[in-house]
Amino acid sequence: MKRRDFLSSASAAAASYLASHLLYAQSAAADPATISGTLTIDESATLATIPADFIGLSYESAQLANPAFFSAENTALIALFRELSDQGVLRLGGGTSEFTVFTTEEPPAAAPFDAVGPDTSKNVKSDTPITPKSLRNLRAFLDAANWRCLYGLNLGRGPVARAAEEAFHVQSILDPRLIAFQLGNEPDAWRNRYRPATWSYADYWKEWSAARTAIVARVPQAKFAGPDVSNKMAYVTGFAEDVKRSAPDVVLLTSHYYAMGPAGAPGITIDKLLSPDPKLERDLQIAMAAAHSAGLPYRMSEGNSCWNGGQPGVSDTLASALWVAEMMLDFASLGCAGVNLHGGGSGFYTPIAGGLAAGFERRPEYFGMELIKHFTGATLVQSALECVNDRVRAYAARNAKSTLVIVINKSAQPAAIRTTLRHAHRQWLLTGPSIDAKKGVTLTATSAGALRKGTLQAPAYSAILMET
Repeated sequence: MKRRDFLSSASAAAASYLASHLLYAQSAAADPATISGTLTIDESATLATIPADFIGLSYESAQLANPAFFSAENTALIALFRELSDQGVLRLGGGTSEFTVFTTEEPPAAAPFDAVGPDTSKNVKSDTPITPKSLRNLRAFLDAANWRCLYGLNLGRGPVARAAEEAFHVQSILDPRLIAFQLGNEPDAWRNRYRPATWSYADYWKEWSAARTAIVARVPQAKFAGPDVSNKMAYVTGFAEDVKRSAPDVVLLTSHYYAMGPAGAPGITIDKLLSPDPKLERDLQIAMAAAHSAGLPYRMSEGNSCWNGGQPGVSDTLASALWVAEMMLDFASLGCAGVNLHGGGSGFYTPIAGGLAAGFERRPEYFGMELIKHFTGATLVQSALECVNDRVRAYAARNAKSTLVIVINKSAQPAAIRTTLRHAHRQWLLTGPSIDAKKGVTLTATSAGALRKGTLQAPAYSAILMET
């Protein structure tokens, strides 16, 4: 079978699998207080294998203006990165990437800030310096965490010559921790901001190509990823076609995904966050088809629950932890190479909050990501859940030693899911005091007692993962 035929067949199977998880069959519940369902698993029908570096975080490029943040001395943050993934991906970009200024002159003054939160429409942005010291410290941080980096360059506002000079230093210092350069952040949103009202994909491709040529002249071994757009899938499909013809040094297709937004708008609620998002399935299938056509992996390079900084009381609650676990598995089901959750500082949706002065803490989303860590390296397999409640989801995967089954129960009722499984070696439970709890959210290894007579018991507002 040809590679393209294989990828097309695999994508179709995965799309069918994802659709089956978004549409639920009706079944009668024996106990009105308990949601009942039946999970059927076919381990012979494999979907996608989740890469070891599937889990990632995304931070604003402006964070590099404080060289002490991403450094080997920041052992508390390194420990949190390593707990989240043995070999993850740090993406540096965001809205502030268009305001960074690379300079070889180390500023004598102290860093302008400790920690930088997600860029929003309310942030007043100013040019921030990035220096070789920032890059050397970043390399030491990545070495200590055993993570690699997607590095965003300023294409929206900065001169191409300066981006090429920055790329030279980044390549020299970060290699081999550097995956690729991204040129500009969310260029599909530059119209009437950094570019005229007539700005189009064709204009972007012309600028991107010129910037790539300048960078390759300075850094012949440079690799690239893109287009790193916010939501316009025409940029993704166009970029995939263009790089297939003329840019063999592009190694990764990327775009962003936010479940809802903007923060502060009417209807940005927990209920909306936990409801199925048809846009996710549609856009993800478009992105994966484009990636397969170009022979490239696809990665969601920036995303989270609610754009424009996150919604308080939604993005920082147990609901966001359950949402992130489900979202990551939906991306993995269609063969996505990885997911980078955006954050930093004290942003409402950041997985890790805090800074050098106050210390760091795990926010609810962190625990949802950590739960998915157990799936890295495993292969998702076909499964079908028949359940009366569309707030219950289930997935199954197989690694070299065992079968993994997860039930995500976003309902206020406990769920009893019948399976053919009869025992479990290990079990993890993600839960909290309430669906809107900001504190007390936990991920704990528990005794394998949730599987009783072939029925998996998932408490209300929880996710339970079993290794059998």
